[in-house]
Amino acid sequence: MRPVFRHFLALFTAAMLLSAPALAFQSPLSDEAVREAYFLGQRHDESMARALSRYTQFLPPPETGPHIYSVTFFTPFALLVRHSSQQVNYSAQQAEKDHQADDETILIEIQIFLTPSYAAVIPTPTGSRSDRHTGFRFRPSDFWKTFKYQVFDDKDELTVDDLTGEPTFECTGDGSCDLSGATVRIGFPATAFTSDTATILITPPEGDPVAVDFDLSSLR
Repeated sequence: MRPVFRHFLALFTAAMLLSAPALAFQSPLSDEAVREAYFLGQRHDESMARALSRYTQFLPPPETGPHIYSVTFFTPFALLVRHSSQQVNYSAQQAEKDHQADDETILIEIQIFLTPSYAAVIPTPTGSRSDRHTGFRFRPSDFWKTFKYQVFDDKDELTVDDLTGEPTFECTGDGSCDLSGATVRIGFPATAFTSDTATILITPPEGDPVAVDFDLSSLR
């Protein structure tokens, strides 16, 4: 190869690398990162809990409305750690086989709690006159569907297609259980995030919206 051509090729390759979008967190994961996530998940100790805690932000209760208790931004590495921690008789070799580099995802998990002002039981007037009694009805278990969920990659809003949720219940010793909240999950391909920041905006039907920012450069 001629020196001039070799110099041009080097400059072209460098320009392509600089212009290509780079993820703040690692994706796709290397074989070494997959093994590290596996071993971290298998520890089941404070080091694993401490590592995963960096991906969650907790929020104070509001004056009124539901409590957006926490928002978690699971990167592919964090998801592998959690997956490994949930397996029994699981090997590093099996973890490498299970991992699909081309199918890595991001999972945003939102924990919502009911509050006295946004409770499981809703007062309902039984008539139009002020002297009529007030009745009650139970809040639907899929109440989380009435919230608005928006996700931003820096300033760009992403389309939320993969949205699921499930109610949570608080049970007492006599076997009765009451609706206490919900866990909402939003999935994206890892390639959807190309900047160093992500923002999750949750707007409940009652109360103030909640915005949570993540510095993706600080996450693995």
